Amino acid sequence: MLNIIHLDTGKEMRGGQWQILTLAKELRKRGHQQVIVCPGGCPLEEEAQREAFDTLALPRRTPSDAGGILKLRRLLRSRATDVIHAHDGRGQALAAMASAGLPLRRIASRRVAFVPARRWTHRLKYNLTCDGIIAVSEYVRKLLIKSGVNPEKIAVVPDGIDFPALLPGDTEREELRKNWHLGSRDFIIGHVGAFTEEKGQEIAIQAVNLVARTRRPVRLLLAGEGPLRKTLESRYGPCQTNNVVFSGYVADLSTFFPCLDLFVMPSQQEGLGSSALLAMAYGLPVIASRTGGLPEIVEDGKTGWLFEPGSPQRLAHTIQNAIAAGDVLKTMGRSARERARQFTNDIMAARTESFYYRVLKGDGV
Repeated sequence: MLNIIHLDTGKEMRGGQWQILTLAKELRKRGHQQVIVCPGGCPLEEEAQREAFDTLALPRRTPSDAGGILKLRRLLRSRATDVIHAHDGRGQALAAMASAGLPLRRIASRRVAFVPARRWTHRLKYNLTCDGIIAVSEYVRKLLIKSGVNPEKIAVVPDGIDFPALLPGDTEREELRKNWHLGSRDFIIGHVGAFTEEKGQEIAIQAVNLVARTRRPVRLLLAGEGPLRKTLESRYGPCQTNNVVFSGYVADLSTFFPCLDLFVMPSQQEGLGSSALLAMAYGLPVIASRTGGLPEIVEDGKTGWLFEPGSPQRLAHTIQNAIAAGDVLKTMGRSARERARQFTNDIMAARTESFYYRVLKGDGV
């Protein structure tokens, strides 16, 4: 049994925070003791407490200030800890300062797909302040190495997903579509993600509007919240076009994915793309940008298609090809579902647990 501290300084509940909670739940099944440390009053704290995890609340406004460091250090000194796992960059810096001189191992997760402008700070940060690094994809691993991080410290552990054992039948699928006011004959394309520039929702909207001009019955269902949602909704909402539905935050995605014929991931940057993986688990082909870790999960021509990022025209062309594919889409959807089986939550947790033990033993990655 290990004593593990999970640390995150994010104030919203996005993909990374859900992955922390998923990992903690899976590791609890394996008998490990855990505490989740995050800003007080944030959604992660609320969800962790709902799942009966011990939590420590950091100062909400500035979680990595002196007060946060002292609070975390008191926790570390009050209980035996084997691993402190920082799940974001600020959390890693906080973990390093709070745990200085203590007999534990520091793990850092890296999810983002960019090289920092000052690589030397990146190199020092990861080489000197942590004992092991988890990259969410091979692409992210290569970026770390390009920044000068010791490759022997890095392990690739992709995100985990809840794999649905059964998929809904046609009747249930039609009922779910009615909830979103979607027609039974419409070709429905979906996307799930925070409304931020790098996720590319506007590219998807523009592409679908281009396809709709060919008189194809196509609609785009967008799930999620974020800073750009109001802007895009005012620009492309029902007063402007009937092709796009903004569903907002969807708590139960099992009511969302079965409505779709196709999933799009038009990201400008993407460490991996866990929502694409989940769509694949629901038997959906995926059209994804050829960027970041997405080509590692979407096999072009087998489980979906890849297109060059940033181009609504190229995405529209690929969507038209998908619509024209007919029954081939179902074959690709079955292949996508089989591919997604390799990324389940239990596999992710087993790989993470194995890495913890290897770092604790001082073994190479």
